[in-house]
Amino acid sequence: MDKYEVFRSPQVTIYGREAFNQVGKETSLRGKKALIVSDKIMVSLGYVETCIDYLRKENVQIETYTGVNSEPTDQYVEEALSLFKEKNCDVIISLGGGSCIDTAKAIAVLATNGGYIGDYMGEAKYAGNSPVPHIAIPTTAGTGSEVTDATIITNVSNDEKMMIKQPAFMPAVAIVDPLLSMSSPKKVTAATGIDALSHAVEAYLSKKAQPMTDILALSAIKLIVSNIKTVYKNPDDLDAREAMSIGSMYAGMAFSNASVCLVHGMSRPIGAMFHVPHGESNAMLFPAVLEFSKDKCKERLATIGKLFTTHADKMEIHEASNFAVEQIKNLCMHLNIPNLRDWGIKQDDFEKVIEKMAMDAIKSGSPNNNPRIPDQQEIEELYRICYDYQFSGSTVS
Repeated sequence: MDKYEVFRSPQVTIYGREAFNQVGKETSLRGKKALIVSDKIMVSLGYVETCIDYLRKENVQIETYTGVNSEPTDQYVEEALSLFKEKNCDVIISLGGGSCIDTAKAIAVLATNGGYIGDYMGEAKYAGNSPVPHIAIPTTAGTGSEVTDATIITNVSNDEKMMIKQPAFMPAVAIVDPLLSMSSPKKVTAATGIDALSHAVEAYLSKKAQPMTDILALSAIKLIVSNIKTVYKNPDDLDAREAMSIGSMYAGMAFSNASVCLVHGMSRPIGAMFHVPHGESNAMLFPAVLEFSKDKCKERLATIGKLFTTHADKMEIHEASNFAVEQIKNLCMHLNIPNLRDWGIKQDDFEKVIEKMAMDAIKSGSPNNNPRIPDQQEIEELYRICYDYQFSGSTVS
């Protein structure tokens, strides 16, 4: 190392089976009145009520905001923030997928720093005041948002997904309980699992990768590729669920400190324009972007390839790097990841916004971390390739 590195993570991370029952204790250490940020699905599954029970046992007062629906928006942030202030809450709990966690991150920062969430893009406004304590509890094994200092919020006025990254957005506590992911439908399990894999792979390939993130990223890749098919075929396999939840957490820590790359830069505009869930859009783009990038990161891709099978140890670098891409394509195929056409996006509608999506992807800054940095025209062409992409067959040159 020729310079120092910085690694950030939550103050406390509690993980493993039945970790959820620690939410009351951790909340009582940080506040007296909690706002739970969640969604209707978590209510129907009984998770919100269970959380309330744990909090009551520790004499924590509770308010709930369960209006998050699919991707997080500035509207949800404003609604929940108003409730937080009106009810004089002093601690936030997010319970659900990445959308609930990202919404809560924005509330925690705005409650003490003020302004509009979009003001914090690109550090145009810096959150210098400590945020409200935030306890993040994921119910999927995918986004890793519980251990990152980034949030993605959609501006509903212009359909822009605003990627915001500052230290203040890091949750104070992450509680990762694989039992909460047992209820995830197969489609969500597949999409969030590939999302987690893309986090780990991009963190390892990123120009900002560092020794600590490398260890976490490779550990995450190993856990995910060894267990994702199992949880897809057998959702009740708790051992595999636990491995996926830990792998997702490792991947989150890795990319939070090493940054993501081109997949995520291109994914966010798709979600904003066509309301494709973040994990799904990442999965749709992942193999094609790796094919575009592979000549600039063969050695690292080869290392990834060797995590899929011991036979790859005997492969040359070129062969092992190609093997990594092919294995990721095969995973997407076996997990029934759709391409953009199959998702239901009309080609004419897609073509109309390709230029804007490419510009928004570049604006996010993520493509600059990619091993091969694309220009706008190359991103537009990649979007077209991904529209009809087949997860088997020939590769992109």
